[in-house]
Amino acid sequence: MSYGLVVIGGGAAGLSAARTAAARGARPLMITEGPPGGECTFTGCVPSKALIEAAAHGAGFDEAMGRVRSAVTRVAATEDESVLAGEGIEVLRARASFLAPDRIEVGGRVLFAPRVVVATGGGPRLPGIPGLAEADPLTTDDVFTLAEPPESLAVLGAGPVGCELAQALARLGVAVTVVEGRDRLLPGEDPEASRVIAERFAREGVTVRTGAPVTRVSGGAGRWRLEIDGGAPVVAERILVATGRTPGTRGMGLAEAGVETDDRGFVRTSDRLATTSPSELYAAGDVTGRIALTHAAHLMGRVAATNALRRGRGVRFDDRVVPRVAFTDPEVAQVGLTEHEAALRHPGSRVAYLPMGEVDRAVTAGRTDGFVRIVAGPRPILGHTGGGRVLGATIVGERAGELVHEIALAMRTGMFTGRLAQTVHAYPTHAIAVQQTAAQFVMEYAGRRARPARRGERKA
Repeated sequence: MSYGLVVIGGGAAGLSAARTAAARGARPLMITEGPPGGECTFTGCVPSKALIEAAAHGAGFDEAMGRVRSAVTRVAATEDESVLAGEGIEVLRARASFLAPDRIEVGGRVLFAPRVVVATGGGPRLPGIPGLAEADPLTTDDVFTLAEPPESLAVLGAGPVGCELAQALARLGVAVTVVEGRDRLLPGEDPEASRVIAERFAREGVTVRTGAPVTRVSGGAGRWRLEIDGGAPVVAERILVATGRTPGTRGMGLAEAGVETDDRGFVRTSDRLATTSPSELYAAGDVTGRIALTHAAHLMGRVAATNALRRGRGVRFDDRVVPRVAFTDPEVAQVGLTEHEAALRHPGSRVAYLPMGEVDRAVTAGRTDGFVRIVAGPRPILGHTGGGRVLGATIVGERAGELVHEIALAMRTGMFTGRLAQTVHAYPTHAIAVQQTAAQFVMEYAGRRARPARRGERKA
């Protein structure tokens, strides 16, 4: 059997690659050990957001977990083998390993595969803390299978996943302590966003221990003790690890395919997502170590498949305008550069800021935690005419994950920042906050005007 493209992995990147190949008239084969959908559908985005929504609306633990199972079932049904077969995609449930750059062993048989996309994702990373493995910690692979809630839970890691699950489980009645070795929650986001979430956690009873590296775990079932370097220990019934991901490359024979990996084990790729293999072998999604987001994986799958089947130079993977969202309450959304990054890279860049307490819809909803911060830089020759060009934005608040896409569109299309201010927004909406913030680049609005971007941590 001859295939136009072989895709190894059935998650977001793999599905995107296979569907791209089918749309281009190639015959795709998807090889996946688990059911199509991968981490996002079964242990990531879908179950976590279902849990967050259920907890936010006052559901009990059993009801929340029921909603999780229902959501996973419904989404999985839209991408199972029968659905994909109807789209012209053959699915083979097996493990694949390379024998050569264009030879793959699958289930005891060898396939000739001149065009391949590796999209095997990754799995939870357990830090090498003495005693942690013996504590049988929960990860995102199994936290959604809990039959009953623990009385207390220590969450290791205060990135988006750790913060999302900590808040949701606390709302379901679990006594949660978040433990982070770095100095703040959401250490990869805007420092003010971290402060907003820390304040909300404090009001909701979520204990936060930042600047608290764990040196050892000891104890026994039901009472695990986390020793903190320079601080008091944390004691909890269960531990949830949310400290990042490892690539799903073990046992794949990548060396036989001429595929190099970096020092963390992620597949090295070019800006067109080509691997170092002499064959037409590409990689997409979490396995590349680029951006561990479902929508980024989807884009990478599309780019990788397009290039594998290309005529000509192909297309680049452009990650400059990929938004990210932490689905805490309030949500934290970011696209492009932060103020600090813009100040370093773009001299003359400016910042407009609006607290949610000055947005009428936020006031009427009683949800005034958060802010909008837009960064814009001068255009060549035109300078700040029309407000300049949008370089990035941070939005914290109700529906921030929806509002950020207007900024992403402005960046993608090279829009004058002033166009955001000129666009009529319905009143009263949360989105009008974007218009009111953008207006500061072309005029004084409500006593506020865009100011020069500054390096370092700033409140406004």
